[in-house]
Amino acid sequence: MRKDKKSNLITRLLAQREMSVFLIIVAAVIIVQIIQPKFLNPNNLRSIALSVSIDGLFSIGLCLALILGGIELSVGGVAAMTCVLTGYLTLSGVNIWLACIISFVAGLFIGLFNGFMVSKVGLPPFIVTLGMMNLSRGVAYILTEGSPLSLSGYLPDSFRFLATGSIGGVPMLFLIFIIVAVIAHVLLKKSNVCRNIFYVGSNENAAKLSAINVDKVKISVYITVALLSTLAGILSLGRFNVATPELSVGAETTAISAAVIGGTSFTGGVGSILGTFLGIVLLKVVNSALVMLNVSVYWQDFVQGAILVLAVTMDYVTHRKNGKPSVIQRLFCIRKG
Repeated sequence: MRKDKKSNLITRLLAQREMSVFLIIVAAVIIVQIIQPKFLNPNNLRSIALSVSIDGLFSIGLCLALILGGIELSVGGVAAMTCVLTGYLTLSGVNIWLACIISFVAGLFIGLFNGFMVSKVGLPPFIVTLGMMNLSRGVAYILTEGSPLSLSGYLPDSFRFLATGSIGGVPMLFLIFIIVAVIAHVLLKKSNVCRNIFYVGSNENAAKLSAINVDKVKISVYITVALLSTLAGILSLGRFNVATPELSVGAETTAISAAVIGGTSFTGGVGSILGTFLGIVLLKVVNSALVMLNVSVYWQDFVQGAILVLAVTMDYVTHRKNGKPSVIQRLFCIRKG
């Protein structure tokens, strides 16, 4: 009897998407370590942790947007704009912490705009966030006139510590990401308010009939995504000491890939922060392995794109029999019939 219970427990664990991704990460690390013994050295692990941190913040935001049944393509543009805005204000003599607050307010209004256009106006989230992606990055180019702003000597050590410091050998930037991920995970699991995101993503009409304020949920999610992007932009400024309009180009693809790999569904209503965390770790482990094995940098985008196509295909095959709309229908709000 005990053996049957243990067998059933193991079967259930292996059936979970998070466990599958975790085992793939372990297998990938073991294989690369055998081929390249320097892969697990402290410096490379630190590099992977730093890389995971910024893109991980984007991934958490995309996870929420996908669970909602939407999409968010402006995360990289918002990060670039708020990074540049913070740097521009600092160079103009504004206190760095005040500049950060102003940037967060700007990010909040961007999220509010995206949420309003999607929920109240009824525009497809793909179109709204695509437009905001270009608009926000355009603001970054306008402020910098296309040239990066160097803030060497302008940023206080207390600000730089958030992005470059360490506690017990663990990068502070990675610790911030972990704290955000844990808070998001707990809220999605335990908070009834945050659980409404799943209900809206699963069936918006049923959510309305259950007295859930669907518009409020959508606006809240898009505001959260924008604030996470703003945090990523400000931390990037502290890490690189430069405000550039080219920051986080293509971050959307990486974030979507991480979320979908971790089990977040394009059809909405399904996803987890833990799975997304493992998804971004897997992508960064693969990228680091390609670098360590002296594979051309051009192959990194190819491999990431291939992983995304595979993950989306798996998601489509898994959900196509349950009557939910396809990815394309979700993106452009195309209805059957």
